[in-house]
Amino acid sequence: MPVDRKSGPMDDQGGVRERLARHGVLPLRLFLGATFLYAGLDTFFSGGPFSHVDRDMMHSMLGAGRDSSAAPRLVDLVLENSGAALTLVALVEIAVGALVLFGVLTRPAALVGAGLALGLWLTVSWGTNPYYFGNDLPYAVGFLTLALTGAGAFSLDAARATRRAAER
Repeated sequence: MPVDRKSGPMDDQGGVRERLARHGVLPLRLFLGATFLYAGLDTFFSGGPFSHVDRDMMHSMLGAGRDSSAAPRLVDLVLENSGAALTLVALVEIAVGALVLFGVLTRPAALVGAGLALGLWLTVSWGTNPYYFGNDLPYAVGFLTLALTGAGAFSLDAARATRRAAER
């Protein structure tokens, strides 16, 4: 059996596979964090409190898809408050993206991200046919995975846990 000098035997009991498993959520965390941070900044600066263009586009997009939405009452609420809703979504995307990207409060941030993605799926992309052409549901599942697993390696959450364990 091959042996790693630092971790001992390279088998399922703590070797290479174990180390790879600890890093398994890193690509997902980086992708979701960077994507939501970018989307939030893009929305905020192009359509948040600084522009009416994206609000008008959002209003027409939601209005057109209202009847095929799984949550038409939620669509109505957003339509009634489109400027505030667009700004709130942008700020939530920025916060969730930054927290997940750096691995800070990852589980609660991922739950918020999953909720936002689920809300977008129920209102915006519900009518996408076939469903796998819509991107909101995979984002919700990805964030749910992060909420269940935590940040994993190379995160501020992991560094904080290591520091707390060393202090004991």
